[in-house]
Amino acid sequence: MKSTGKWLLTAACLLLPLAADAAGAIDQLHVFLKGTRTLKAEFAQTVVARSGRKPQQSAGTVAISRPGKLRWEILRPYPQLVVGDGERIWIHDPDLQQVTVRKAGQALGASPAALLAGSNELEKNFALADAGEADGLAWVEATPKSGDSGFEKVRMGFAGGELRAMELFDSFGQTTQIRFSRIERNPALPPATFSFRPPPGTDVVGE
Repeated sequence: MKSTGKWLLTAACLLLPLAADAAGAIDQLHVFLKGTRTLKAEFAQTVVARSGRKPQQSAGTVAISRPGKLRWEILRPYPQLVVGDGERIWIHDPDLQQVTVRKAGQALGASPAALLAGSNELEKNFALADAGEADGLAWVEATPKSGDSGFEKVRMGFAGGELRAMELFDSFGQTTQIRFSRIERNPALPPATFSFRPPPGTDVVGE
């Protein structure tokens, strides 16, 4: 069973590297963000439900251009796409032939997407804390200050100055585990990466 567009938007947007040093991890996070204009990577993700049913697994690619632009594309097993052009967020589900559109400000805000594609003012919307080391990674935990963000916290794991993992805990008891590979910082990304036009025959819902 594939994930919903709402979850895809929530998860779509979570990445950041950091050196594997638990002490001062938050400072290193800020340094990374300040020095990162664009980013692209591949990802593999596993969604674990509170019920314990068989985890959902998927894989794809992500691209970020800060501030405000992102592309999170699930390639398998079911194609889905989130594109943010700085003004709007497009969520495309090819199987349903449907696109959901939201204003970028509403969609990002205190969402996990803001950790990656937003500005450097993280403490405005999130409480950050060093979360120690586990599985060979240094972890930073971000908790939204808003009570209606749809998730409880996001954990980001780093090693050797690179983002290696993220864990998203949503308000329904669902955990999304993401592992990143082939990370490139500040690559040249063509403008088309962050543009989207609904295919002919697609239903458009929202803004």
